Amino acid sequence: MTPCVECARTTDTLTDAARKMRELDAGSLPVCGEDDRLYGVISDRDIVVKCLAEGRCPGASTVESCCETRPVTIGADDPIEQALRTMVDHHLRRLPVVDGGELVGMISQADIAKDLSDEQIDDLVEAITSAPIDD
Repeated sequence: MTPCVECARTTDTLTDAARKMRELDAGSLPVCGEDDRLYGVISDRDIVVKCLAEGRCPGASTVESCCETRPVTIGADDPIEQALRTMVDHHLRRLPVVDGGELVGMISQADIAKDLSDEQIDDLVEAITSAPIDD
């Protein structure tokens, strides 16, 4: 898990979120409210499909208006096998890690792969990447 992850704020503009993604070389960011609790997740695809493709101005649109507000998460005390199952079941490469609703980190496919055999890594990558993208 990567602790101390950067968040987008619900009140940030989509331009701000896109810049942060560029700086971090990330395709998505967890979204936190003013109370620092996980509110959702926003991806570069969300910005394109839910804002730009609809003709909205990213500098005038907030992260809250385009983010996924029901993100799939994993608990801080959940076993690594649960994280793996969740990633495969939901076709995700990253999961926010929460403890009582508070974001404590992100776990990625690469984090999990460090402790897997080559065969298990192949299975994980195949399961996540072969599934269609759901919106």
